[in-house]
Amino acid sequence: MGQDQTKLQIEKGLRLYQSNQTDKALNVWTNVLWKTSDPGGKFRVLGCLITAHSEMGKYKDMLKYALTQIDTAREMEDPDYLTEGYLNLARSNEKLCDFQKTVSYCKTCLNMQGTTVSLQLNGQVCLSMGNAYLGLSVFQKALESYEKALRYAHNNDDKMLECRVCCSLGNIYVHLKDYEKALFFPCKAAELVNDYGKGWSLKYRAMSQYHMSVAYRKLERLPDAMECCEESMKIALQHGDRPLQALCLLNFADIHRCRSDGDKAFPRYESAMSIMTEIGNRLGQSQVYLGVAKCWLLQKELDKALESLQRAQELADGMGNKLCSLKVHSLSEGIYRTRGQQEELREQVVKFLQCVEELELYCGMCGESIGDRDQKLQALPCSHIFHLKCLQTNGTKGCPKCIKSSMKPGFV
Repeated sequence: MGQDQTKLQIEKGLRLYQSNQTDKALNVWTNVLWKTSDPGGKFRVLGCLITAHSEMGKYKDMLKYALTQIDTAREMEDPDYLTEGYLNLARSNEKLCDFQKTVSYCKTCLNMQGTTVSLQLNGQVCLSMGNAYLGLSVFQKALESYEKALRYAHNNDDKMLECRVCCSLGNIYVHLKDYEKALFFPCKAAELVNDYGKGWSLKYRAMSQYHMSVAYRKLERLPDAMECCEESMKIALQHGDRPLQALCLLNFADIHRCRSDGDKAFPRYESAMSIMTEIGNRLGQSQVYLGVAKCWLLQKELDKALESLQRAQELADGMGNKLCSLKVHSLSEGIYRTRGQQEELREQVVKFLQCVEELELYCGMCGESIGDRDQKLQALPCSHIFHLKCLQTNGTKGCPKCIKSSMKPGFV
Protein backbone atom coordinates (compact mmCIF):
# COMPACT_ATOMS: atom_id res chain seq x y z
CA MET A 1 0.00 0.00 0.00
CA GLY A 2 1.55 3.29 -1.17
CA GLN A 3 1.47 6.80 0.29
CA ASP A 4 -1.77 8.01 -1.38
CA GLN A 5 -3.76 4.87 -0.61
CA THR A 6 -2.48 4.90 2.98
CA LYS A 7 -3.66 8.51 3.41
CA LEU A 8 -7.13 7.69 1.99
CA GLN A 9 -7.53 4.67 4.28
CA ILE A 10 -6.45 6.65 7.39
CA GLU A 11 -9.06 9.32 6.56
CA LYS A 12 -11.71 6.63 6.00
CA GLY A 13 -10.93 5.26 9.48
CA LEU A 14 -11.20 8.76 11.00
CA ARG A 15 -14.66 9.28 9.46
CA LEU A 16 -15.82 5.94 10.87
CA TYR A 17 -14.34 6.73 14.29
CA GLN A 18 -15.99 10.17 14.42
CA SER A 19 -19.36 8.59 13.61
CA ASN A 20 -18.92 6.20 16.61
CA GLN A 21 -18.16 3.14 14.42
CA THR A 22 -15.08 2.37 16.48
CA ASP A 23 -14.64 -1.33 15.60
CA LYS A 24 -14.82 -0.62 11.86
CA ALA A 25 -12.32 2.23 12.23
CA LEU A 26 -9.91 -0.02 14.15
CA ASN A 27 -10.18 -2.69 11.44
CA VAL A 28 -9.35 -0.13 8.72
CA TRP A 29 -6.37 1.26 10.65
CA THR A 30 -5.01 -2.18 11.60
CA ASN A 31 -5.23 -3.19 7.94
CA VAL A 32 -3.25 -0.07 6.94
CA LEU A 33 -0.63 -0.84 9.60
CA TRP A 34 0.11 -4.28 8.13
CA LYS A 35 -0.05 -3.29 4.46
CA THR A 36 1.47 0.18 4.13
CA SER A 37 4.95 0.69 2.74
CA ASP A 38 4.96 4.39 3.71
CA PRO A 39 6.84 5.07 7.02
CA GLY A 40 5.07 8.43 7.55
CA GLY A 41 1.70 6.77 6.96
CA LYS A 42 2.61 3.99 9.40
CA PHE A 43 3.51 6.61 12.02
CA ARG A 44 0.19 8.46 11.52
CA VAL A 45 -1.97 5.33 11.65
CA LEU A 46 -0.21 4.30 14.88
CA GLY A 47 -1.15 7.74 16.25
CA CYS A 48 -4.81 7.03 15.41
CA LEU A 49 -4.64 3.63 17.13
CA ILE A 50 -2.98 5.18 20.21
CA THR A 51 -5.72 7.83 20.56
CA ALA A 52 -8.53 5.31 20.04
CA HIS A 53 -7.15 2.84 22.60
CA SER A 54 -6.58 5.68 25.07
CA GLU A 55 -10.22 6.77 24.83
CA MET A 56 -11.42 3.17 25.20
CA GLY A 57 -9.27 2.72 28.30
CA LYS A 58 -7.14 -0.02 26.69
CA TYR A 59 -3.96 1.46 28.07
CA LYS A 60 -1.71 -1.60 27.67
CA ASP A 61 -2.56 -1.71 23.95
CA MET A 62 -2.01 2.04 23.82
CA LEU A 63 1.49 1.54 25.22
CA LYS A 64 2.18 -1.31 22.76
CA TYR A 65 1.32 0.95 19.79
CA ALA A 66 3.31 3.85 21.31
CA LEU A 67 6.42 1.63 21.52
CA THR A 68 5.96 0.60 17.85
CA GLN A 69 5.50 4.25 16.93
CA ILE A 70 8.73 5.38 18.61
CA ASP A 71 10.62 2.61 16.76
CA THR A 72 9.13 3.90 13.48
CA ALA A 73 10.17 7.48 14.38
CA ARG A 74 13.73 6.34 15.14
CA GLU A 75 13.96 4.62 11.76
CA MET A 76 12.85 7.87 10.07
CA GLU A 77 15.32 9.97 12.13
CA ASP A 78 12.89 12.91 12.11
CA PRO A 79 12.89 15.08 15.29
CA ASP A 80 9.21 16.06 14.85
CA TYR A 81 8.11 12.42 14.67
CA LEU A 82 10.39 11.56 17.62
CA THR A 83 8.88 14.32 19.75
CA GLU A 84 5.34 13.13 19.04
CA GLY A 85 6.39 9.53 19.66
CA TYR A 86 7.88 10.33 23.06
CA LEU A 87 4.76 12.34 23.96
CA ASN A 88 2.59 9.29 23.21
CA LEU A 89 4.92 7.12 25.32
CA ALA A 90 4.58 9.66 28.15
CA ARG A 91 0.77 9.67 27.87
CA SER A 92 0.61 5.85 27.81
CA ASN A 93 2.65 5.62 31.01
CA GLU A 94 0.61 8.42 32.59
CA LYS A 95 -2.59 6.43 31.96
CA LEU A 96 -0.98 3.31 33.49
CA CYS A 97 0.04 5.45 36.52
CA ASP A 98 3.76 4.92 35.89
CA PHE A 99 4.44 8.54 36.73
CA GLN A 100 8.25 8.52 36.97
CA LYS A 101 8.49 7.17 33.41
CA THR A 102 5.99 9.81 32.26
CA VAL A 103 8.15 12.62 33.67
CA SER A 104 11.25 11.10 32.06
CA TYR A 105 9.65 10.85 28.59
CA CYS A 106 8.24 14.39 28.91
CA LYS A 107 11.72 15.74 29.69
CA THR A 108 13.05 13.92 26.60
CA CYS A 109 10.33 15.64 24.51
CA LEU A 110 11.19 19.09 25.84
CA ASN A 111 14.90 18.53 25.12
CA MET A 112 14.28 17.55 21.48
CA GLN A 113 15.50 20.14 18.97
CA GLY A 114 12.62 19.85 16.51
CA THR A 115 10.90 22.35 14.25
CA THR A 116 7.91 24.57 15.01
CA VAL A 117 5.66 21.51 14.52
CA SER A 118 7.13 19.73 17.56
CA LEU A 119 7.27 22.99 19.54
CA GLN A 120 3.49 23.17 19.23
CA LEU A 121 3.33 19.88 21.14
CA ASN A 122 5.17 21.38 24.14
CA GLY A 123 1.90 22.50 25.75
CA GLN A 124 0.58 18.93 25.66
CA VAL A 125 3.93 17.67 27.00
CA CYS A 126 3.72 20.12 29.96
CA LEU A 127 0.13 19.02 30.66
CA SER A 128 1.13 15.34 30.75
CA MET A 129 4.11 16.19 32.97
CA GLY A 130 1.84 18.16 35.32
CA ASN A 131 -0.55 15.21 35.57
CA ALA A 132 2.39 12.91 36.38
CA TYR A 133 3.74 15.25 39.08
CA LEU A 134 0.22 15.43 40.55
CA GLY A 135 0.15 11.61 40.53
CA LEU A 136 3.40 11.72 42.54
CA SER A 137 1.91 14.44 44.82
CA VAL A 138 4.64 16.92 43.85
CA PHE A 139 2.27 19.88 43.85
CA GLN A 140 4.65 22.75 43.13
CA LYS A 141 6.09 21.06 40.01
CA ALA A 142 2.59 20.05 38.91
CA LEU A 143 1.40 23.67 39.14
CA GLU A 144 4.55 24.87 37.35
CA SER A 145 3.89 22.45 34.49
CA TYR A 146 0.20 23.43 34.24
CA GLU A 147 1.11 27.14 34.15
CA LYS A 148 3.56 26.45 31.29
CA ALA A 149 0.93 24.40 29.44
CA LEU A 150 -1.54 27.27 29.85
CA ARG A 151 0.99 29.74 28.42
CA TYR A 152 1.55 27.51 25.39
CA ALA A 153 -2.24 27.21 24.95
CA HIS A 154 -2.66 31.02 25.03
CA ASN A 155 0.33 31.66 22.71
CA ASN A 156 -0.94 29.12 20.13
CA ASP A 157 -4.62 30.04 20.65
CA ASP A 158 -5.22 26.35 21.42
CA LYS A 159 -8.62 26.31 23.15
CA MET A 160 -8.77 22.50 23.39
CA LEU A 161 -5.49 22.41 25.31
CA GLU A 162 -6.66 25.30 27.51
CA CYS A 163 -9.83 23.33 28.29
CA ARG A 164 -7.83 20.24 29.31
CA VAL A 165 -5.41 22.28 31.45
CA CYS A 166 -8.33 23.99 33.24
CA CYS A 167 -9.74 20.56 34.15
CA SER A 168 -6.34 19.48 35.54
CA LEU A 169 -6.07 22.72 37.54
CA GLY A 170 -9.51 22.00 38.97
CA ASN A 171 -8.23 18.57 39.98
CA ILE A 172 -5.11 19.87 41.76
CA TYR A 173 -7.16 22.38 43.78
CA VAL A 174 -9.54 19.58 44.84
CA HIS A 175 -6.50 17.83 46.35
CA LEU A 176 -5.27 21.07 47.96
CA LYS A 177 -8.80 21.73 49.26
CA ASP A 178 -9.33 25.16 47.75
CA TYR A 179 -12.79 24.24 46.50
CA GLU A 180 -13.64 27.64 45.03
CA LYS A 181 -10.68 27.34 42.64
CA ALA A 182 -11.52 23.65 42.14
CA LEU A 183 -14.90 24.79 40.77
CA PHE A 184 -13.67 27.91 38.95
CA PHE A 185 -11.31 26.09 36.56
CA PRO A 186 -13.69 23.38 35.24
CA CYS A 187 -16.38 26.10 34.90
CA LYS A 188 -13.86 27.99 32.74
CA ALA A 189 -13.36 24.76 30.73
CA ALA A 190 -17.14 24.45 30.28
CA GLU A 191 -17.24 28.07 29.03
CA LEU A 192 -14.55 27.26 26.45
CA VAL A 193 -16.60 24.27 25.27
CA ASN A 194 -19.71 26.45 24.91
CA ASP A 195 -17.89 29.29 23.13
CA TYR A 196 -15.50 27.39 20.85
CA GLY A 197 -16.41 23.71 21.00
CA LYS A 198 -18.99 23.38 18.23
CA GLY A 199 -16.76 21.05 16.20
CA TRP A 200 -15.03 19.45 19.20
CA SER A 201 -15.54 15.94 20.50
CA LEU A 202 -18.21 15.75 23.22
CA LYS A 203 -15.53 14.32 25.54
CA TYR A 204 -14.47 17.90 26.36
CA ARG A 205 -17.95 18.72 27.64
CA ALA A 206 -18.09 15.43 29.56
CA MET A 207 -14.66 16.09 31.10
CA SER A 208 -15.54 19.60 32.31
CA GLN A 209 -18.89 18.41 33.73
CA TYR A 210 -17.16 15.61 35.65
CA HIS A 211 -14.62 17.97 37.26
CA MET A 212 -17.40 20.46 38.11
CA SER A 213 -19.29 17.61 39.76
CA VAL A 214 -16.34 16.70 42.00
CA ALA A 215 -15.94 20.35 43.09
CA TYR A 216 -19.68 20.69 43.79
CA ARG A 217 -19.53 17.53 45.93
CA LYS A 218 -16.63 18.94 47.93
CA LEU A 219 -18.62 22.16 48.41
CA GLU A 220 -21.52 19.97 49.67
CA ARG A 221 -23.73 21.11 46.78
CA LEU A 222 -24.85 17.53 46.19
CA PRO A 223 -27.81 18.13 43.80
CA ASP A 224 -25.51 20.17 41.51
CA ALA A 225 -22.85 17.46 41.81
CA MET A 226 -25.35 14.78 40.84
CA GLU A 227 -26.65 16.77 37.85
CA CYS A 228 -23.17 17.39 36.39
CA CYS A 229 -22.10 13.79 36.98
CA GLU A 230 -25.23 12.46 35.24
CA GLU A 231 -24.50 14.70 32.23
CA SER A 232 -20.90 13.47 32.09
CA MET A 233 -21.93 9.81 32.46
CA LYS A 234 -24.50 10.14 29.68
CA ILE A 235 -21.84 11.30 27.20
CA ALA A 236 -19.32 8.69 28.46
CA LEU A 237 -21.87 5.90 27.83
CA GLN A 238 -22.75 7.23 24.36
CA HIS A 239 -19.09 7.25 23.34
CA GLY A 240 -17.96 4.07 25.09
CA ASP A 241 -15.53 6.10 27.21
CA ARG A 242 -14.74 3.48 29.88
CA PRO A 243 -12.20 5.56 31.85
CA LEU A 244 -14.69 8.42 32.32
CA GLN A 245 -17.51 5.99 33.15
CA ALA A 246 -15.34 4.63 35.98
CA LEU A 247 -14.61 8.14 37.32
CA CYS A 248 -18.32 9.04 37.22
CA LEU A 249 -19.24 5.83 39.06
CA LEU A 250 -16.64 6.67 41.73
CA ASN A 251 -18.07 10.17 42.05
CA PHE A 252 -21.67 8.86 42.22
CA ALA A 253 -20.54 6.52 45.02
CA ASP A 254 -18.87 9.42 46.88
CA ILE A 255 -22.04 11.54 46.54
CA HIS A 256 -24.15 8.71 48.04
CA ARG A 257 -21.54 8.30 50.80
CA CYS A 258 -21.84 12.03 51.57
CA ARG A 259 -25.57 11.38 51.98
CA SER A 260 -24.71 8.46 54.34
CA ASP A 261 -26.35 6.04 51.88
CA GLY A 262 -24.02 3.04 51.93
CA ASP A 263 -26.56 0.83 50.14
CA LYS A 264 -26.24 3.00 47.03
CA ALA A 265 -22.55 3.82 47.47
CA PHE A 266 -21.09 0.30 47.75
CA PRO A 267 -22.36 -1.11 44.40
CA ARG A 268 -21.10 2.00 42.58
CA TYR A 269 -17.67 1.67 44.20
CA GLU A 270 -17.69 -1.97 43.09
CA SER A 271 -18.56 -1.05 39.48
CA ALA A 272 -15.92 1.71 39.43
CA MET A 273 -13.30 -0.71 40.79
CA SER A 274 -14.19 -3.32 38.18
CA ILE A 275 -13.54 -0.91 35.26
CA MET A 276 -10.46 0.67 36.86
CA THR A 277 -8.89 -2.75 37.46
CA GLU A 278 -9.66 -3.76 33.87
CA ILE A 279 -8.07 -0.62 32.37
CA GLY A 280 -5.17 -0.34 34.84
CA ASN A 281 -6.08 2.94 36.58
CA ARG A 282 -4.27 2.34 39.89
CA LEU A 283 -4.78 5.93 41.06
CA GLY A 284 -8.54 5.51 40.63
CA GLN A 285 -8.43 2.16 42.44
CA SER A 286 -6.71 3.76 45.44
CA GLN A 287 -9.44 6.45 45.53
CA VAL A 288 -12.12 3.73 45.46
CA TYR A 289 -10.51 1.96 48.44
CA LEU A 290 -10.38 5.26 50.36
CA GLY A 291 -14.08 5.88 49.64
CA VAL A 292 -15.00 2.32 50.64
CA ALA A 293 -13.02 2.73 53.89
CA LYS A 294 -14.94 5.92 54.71
CA CYS A 295 -18.19 4.06 54.03
CA TRP A 296 -17.21 1.28 56.43
CA LEU A 297 -16.33 3.91 59.04
CA LEU A 298 -19.84 5.37 58.75
CA GLN A 299 -21.14 1.88 59.55
CA LYS A 300 -18.65 1.48 62.44
CA GLU A 301 -17.04 -1.52 60.66
CA LEU A 302 -13.49 -0.67 61.72
CA ASP A 303 -11.78 -3.93 60.65
CA LYS A 304 -13.25 -3.70 57.15
CA ALA A 305 -12.21 -0.03 56.96
CA LEU A 306 -8.61 -0.95 57.92
CA GLU A 307 -8.58 -3.69 55.28
CA SER A 308 -9.59 -1.18 52.56
CA LEU A 309 -7.01 1.32 53.81
CA GLN A 310 -4.27 -1.31 53.64
CA ARG A 311 -5.13 -1.97 49.97
CA ALA A 312 -5.12 1.76 49.24
CA GLN A 313 -1.68 2.00 50.88
CA GLU A 314 -0.28 -0.82 48.74
CA LEU A 315 -1.42 0.96 45.58
CA ALA A 316 -0.09 4.32 46.83
CA ASP A 317 3.34 2.77 47.52
CA GLY A 318 3.40 1.21 44.05
CA MET A 319 2.71 4.57 42.36
CA GLY A 320 4.62 6.82 44.75
CA ASN A 321 1.45 8.78 45.55
CA LYS A 322 2.22 10.41 48.90
CA LEU A 323 -1.14 12.19 49.25
CA CYS A 324 -2.99 8.88 49.22
CA SER A 325 -0.57 7.61 51.91
CA LEU A 326 -1.26 10.74 53.96
CA LYS A 327 -5.03 10.09 53.80
CA VAL A 328 -4.54 6.43 54.74
CA HIS A 329 -2.45 7.36 57.81
CA SER A 330 -4.95 10.07 58.83
CA LEU A 331 -7.93 7.68 58.69
CA SER A 332 -5.97 4.83 60.32
CA GLU A 333 -4.91 7.19 63.12
CA GLY A 334 -8.59 7.92 63.88
CA ILE A 335 -9.45 4.20 63.99
CA TYR A 336 -6.58 3.31 66.37
CA ARG A 337 -7.40 6.32 68.58
CA THR A 338 -11.02 5.11 68.85
CA ARG A 339 -9.81 1.64 69.82
CA GLY A 340 -7.17 2.92 72.24
CA GLN A 341 -4.40 0.99 70.43
CA GLN A 342 -1.56 3.29 71.47
CA GLU A 343 1.36 1.57 69.72
CA GLU A 344 -0.42 1.45 66.32
CA LEU A 345 -1.66 5.01 66.87
CA ARG A 346 1.90 6.31 67.46
CA GLU A 347 3.13 4.54 64.31
CA GLN A 348 0.39 6.17 62.17
CA VAL A 349 1.03 9.63 63.67
CA VAL A 350 4.75 9.37 62.84
CA LYS A 351 4.00 8.23 59.27
CA PHE A 352 1.40 10.98 58.86
CA LEU A 353 3.87 13.68 59.95
CA GLN A 354 6.55 12.24 57.63
CA CYS A 355 4.09 12.54 54.72
CA VAL A 356 3.23 16.15 55.62
CA GLU A 357 6.95 16.99 55.69
CA GLU A 358 7.67 15.25 52.37
CA LEU A 359 4.67 16.88 50.67
CA GLU A 360 5.62 20.36 51.96
CA LEU A 361 1.92 20.92 52.60
CA TYR A 362 2.29 23.96 54.80
CA CYS A 363 2.09 27.69 54.24
CA GLY A 364 5.53 29.35 53.94
CA MET A 365 4.28 32.34 55.95
CA CYS A 366 2.18 31.12 58.87
CA GLY A 367 3.58 27.58 58.93
CA GLU A 368 0.09 26.04 59.21
CA SER A 369 -0.86 23.07 57.04
CA ILE A 370 -2.40 23.40 53.57
CA GLY A 371 -4.97 20.93 52.31
CA ASP A 372 -6.51 19.80 55.60
CA ARG A 373 -9.64 21.97 55.19
CA ASP A 374 -11.33 24.20 52.62
CA GLN A 375 -9.24 27.39 52.43
CA LYS A 376 -8.47 29.95 49.74
CA LEU A 377 -4.94 29.45 48.40
CA GLN A 378 -2.72 31.47 46.09
CA ALA A 379 0.20 30.22 43.99
CA LEU A 380 2.95 32.79 43.29
CA PRO A 381 4.67 32.86 39.83
CA CYS A 382 7.30 30.43 41.20
CA SER A 383 4.38 28.02 41.96
CA HIS A 384 4.94 27.99 45.75
CA ILE A 385 1.54 27.91 47.45
CA PHE A 386 0.37 30.07 50.39
CA HIS A 387 -2.84 30.89 52.20
CA LEU A 388 -4.40 33.83 50.39
CA LYS A 389 -5.10 35.55 53.73
CA CYS A 390 -1.38 35.35 54.65
CA LEU A 391 -0.32 37.01 51.39
CA GLN A 392 -2.99 39.71 51.83
CA THR A 393 -2.15 40.32 55.49
CA ASN A 394 1.65 40.25 55.31
CA GLY A 395 2.32 41.26 51.72
CA THR A 396 5.54 40.12 50.08
CA LYS A 397 8.33 41.46 47.88
CA GLY A 398 8.97 37.97 46.58
CA CYS A 399 8.39 34.39 47.58
CA PRO A 400 9.44 33.72 51.21
CA LYS A 401 10.28 30.08 50.36
CA CYS A 402 12.47 31.06 47.39
CA ILE A 403 14.24 33.79 49.45
CA LYS A 404 14.86 31.32 52.28
CA SER A 405 16.25 28.57 49.98
CA SER A 406 18.54 31.06 48.18
CA MET A 407 20.23 32.16 51.45
CA LYS A 408 23.61 30.46 51.82
CA PRO A 409 24.50 28.69 55.10
CA GLY A 410 26.52 30.98 57.34
CA PHE A 411 24.73 34.10 56.13
CA VAL A 412 21.31 33.34 57.56
